Amino acid sequence: QLQFVESGGGSVQPGGSLRLSCVATGFTFDHYNIGWFRQAPGKEREVISCISVSSGSTTYADSVKGRFTISRDNAENTVYLQMNSLKPEDTAVYYCAADNIPCDSGSRYWSYWGQGTQVTVSS
Repeated sequence: QLQFVESGGGSVQPGGSLRLSCVATGFTFDHYNIGWFRQAPGKEREVISCISVSSGSTTYADSVKGRFTISRDNAENTVYLQMNSLKPEDTAVYYCAADNIPCDSGSRYWSYWGQGTQVTVSS
């Protein structure tokens, strides 16, 4: 059974950093594109970053570009999201997801999800 276990969320002050991890079990991790999504209260789930399995290329939403970095370790079945210069508007539940679909696919098209980890940015 395909599963993700996410960790690394927490509460930080504006300008702080967090590193999220997403460990995959039950499937061959390096066959899938991996995306990081977030969902703030009252808002739709949005893709913020994605890493391609075939090329290793990465994409970022404009809102996080230059502050967040996605990476993957196929040997460890783990994908990371390094988040720097955090802002209050980054507060959300963060999810990782996997599928064999383009990175710009909407959240409803992704098949395999983690349980989410809460990130709160507040002074």
